[in-house]
Amino acid sequence: MAYNSYVILDDKVAVMDTVDNRVADVWLDNLDKALNGRVVDYLVVQHMEPDHSSNIQKLAEKYPDMKIVGNAKTFVLMNQFFDYDFSERQVVVKEGDTLELGSHTLHFVMAPMVHWPEVMVTYESSEKVLFSADGFGKFGTTDANEEWDCEARRYYFGIVGKFGAQVQALLKKAASLDIERICPLHGPVLSENLDYYLGLYNTWSAYQPE
Repeated sequence: MAYNSYVILDDKVAVMDTVDNRVADVWLDNLDKALNGRVVDYLVVQHMEPDHSSNIQKLAEKYPDMKIVGNAKTFVLMNQFFDYDFSERQVVVKEGDTLELGSHTLHFVMAPMVHWPEVMVTYESSEKVLFSADGFGKFGTTDANEEWDCEARRYYFGIVGKFGAQVQALLKKAASLDIERICPLHGPVLSENLDYYLGLYNTWSAYQPE
């Protein structure tokens, strides 16, 4: 399983989610290299499942001026998961809110029950990137020589299969966005034939045969 975390370098620096604690050291080393001496201004928390949230406190302690961006439900879970006071660092966002980083602008889209109640996705409008949380993820490593469909299908039905109505609602929101790249929390970044991947998600979430 690949655990993805992304960095946006602009006037302000934003990190999109952390990773599982089992790969914390590798992630922090990669992050240091990507930052090249810069500090993190914002951590955007799209999903509080521990394989993505385990290192929130560690990053907060490393960057004491860093703000943490999430929705109201995000911080309810965060306060249950950690014995740490995040209250002075919270940036609470809701549907349609934006965050300016410089030339990049983050647009927040709520995606409850895809597949936890606090899930949100983030659209960056200048590069037309959708940070899709667990959506469009797959089992396997990013360099696996295999078709996306099989392991993405197995992942979808194991993780969000019963929340088809909620996935359909998110797809309707995504249809209004000009998306050129999808960056999931698991598996490869998708940058070609996006209609194909979106179409499969529409089929699966509508419980239709391929």
